[in-house]
Amino acid sequence: MNVNQRPVLRRSRRNRVFAGVCGGLGDFFGISAFWFRLAMLIALVPGGVPGFLVYFLLWVMVPSE
Repeated sequence: MNVNQRPVLRRSRRNRVFAGVCGGLGDFFGISAFWFRLAMLIALVPGGVPGFLVYFLLWVMVPSE
């Protein structure tokens, strides 16, 4: 990647468990997708709605690779 280019947020095709949202976020921010998966799991704990809603919105809004 060129130094002047910014990474583009895309859902990952390589690093995916369900829809590639966490893998894409990991690629975009340059950290392991594990941390995003852990954050989504923690967001699911208080009843599921906050985590599921965020994941679903990202799944719909972020294009695939």
